[in-house]
Amino acid sequence: MSFIDIIKRSFLEGYASVRIDVAHIVMCMAVTVLIAAYIFLVYRMVNKNAFYNRNFNLSLIALSVITAAVILTIQSNIVISLGMVGALSIVRFRTAIKDPMDLVFLFWSISAGIICGAGFAVVAVVASIVITVIILLFDRVPAGTTPVILLVNASDYKTEGQIMEIVEKYCGMFQVKARNLTKDKLNMAVEVRTGDGGRLVEELMDVESVTSASLVDHDGEVTF
Repeated sequence: MSFIDIIKRSFLEGYASVRIDVAHIVMCMAVTVLIAAYIFLVYRMVNKNAFYNRNFNLSLIALSVITAAVILTIQSNIVISLGMVGALSIVRFRTAIKDPMDLVFLFWSISAGIICGAGFAVVAVVASIVITVIILLFDRVPAGTTPVILLVNASDYKTEGQIMEIVEKYCGMFQVKARNLTKDKLNMAVEVRTGDGGRLVEELMDVESVTSASLVDHDGEVTF
């Protein structure tokens, strides 16, 4: 018997097929769906995006179930698992994830499917509870005053000094992000932290040359 024959007998023949009964598959899928539904509810509760994406949330359930099915298949036949790894390696996802929390829920959903498919449903349940507690607990930690963008338009560019005096009066932190000057106009964008935005805008509008002043929320990078 050659060395290759020994490898085939000890490896491929020994692990080529592991029977998984229907009851085990149904139980695995049921637990996976329950945990995925729990992830669905948690995402809907903590989601803070301007527009709630129901399709993304539904995809979390599908990802868990699909991943669990893949893990079950890999366990049943090592030859199929090698082919599946090769097939999945060519898959490319082009959808950009803008919110880091969405990426967390994606990884959570996939991990739950992997753990349930491997037969460790208790680990998936405990991990899901711990993740939920962490998200809800730290979500309540105050983050301080959220920066906003102050947009000011004036008919006289020489009033910038007066405008900045008012901004300094009401804002603990401010930083000029954009300044556009023409012969008869001034347009400014200032990142500010203020607890009295109403009074800030009112006093700016009292300046004779100021034609408009507004505060706009933004979701860009925050400067502390």
